[in-house]
Formats: sequence, C-alpha cells, structure tokens
Amino acid sequence: MGKYELKTQKNSADVQAFLSSVTDISRKQDARKVTAIMQEITGEKPAMWGASIIGFGSYTYKNRSGFEGEWMRIGLSPRKQNLTLYIMNGFKEYDSLLQQLGKHKTGKSCLYINSLEDIDLEVLRELITKSYNSPSIGEVQS
Repeated sequence: MGKYELKTQKNSADVQAFLSSVTDISRKQDARKVTAIMQEITGEKPAMWGASIIGFGSYTYKNRSGFEGEWMRIGLSPRKQNLTLYIMNGFKEYDSLLQQLGKHKTGKSCLYINSLEDIDLEVLRELITKSYNSPSIGEVQS
C-alpha cells in the first residue's frame, strides 16, 4: 500500500471488552447505548477499527490520489473528552436535524457529544439511519 497505508483498519478485537475498558462510567453507558442503537439500525455486528473505534458496515472509497481503502459506514468512539460519532458522508445534508439534535459540535465527519442527556435520541436515530443509508458515502470529499 506504500505511503497511503491506513493505520486504522478493521480487526478482530472484542468490542465488548473494549467498551468494558472505558473508565468513565457515563461515557461507557453512552457508548454502549449508541452501539446498541447503531447495531439495531444497521443490522450489522459491531467491529473494532483500530484500537478505539467501533464501526458498522464498510465501503470501499477512493481518494483524490487514487488510493482505495476500506472504511466503516458509521461508527463511534468513547473518547476522553466526548463521545465521537463518525458520520462518513459529512453534515451538508443534515442542517435541520443538527438544529434539533441538542448540544453537540461537528468536525468534517465527526459528531461530538458530551452526554446523551444533552441530545434528542430520536433525532440521533434519524441522523444515524440517514447517514448509514446515504448513497453519498464513499464519494470523494473536498
């Protein structure tokens, strides 16, 4: 793969063992709840991607330089600062949902939530469903 080798790849690490290792109790509970929601919506079994990301499904993408790789369709990671959800098609299509979601921050394709108590879970479910099923996943992002 040369210089474009992905460091974060799907592996056979135990998702439940990873979740059990999260030391912050509320972050652990939130991560377990979102994992269950994602599993229910996607119909996929959770899989570890790297050491700290739980992903569901996968797709093959191609970046601008022509490198092809495999990545999760949707995922999450219980980080120290927040619960990070990976919304792989970004947020352009979801302005109205984000306005209804509650307290959060976004990056290019990351949704940062401090606590599930801060957000509307039904809106989160809709966002997860739409993102997972989006035909724009895998398109070259600018």
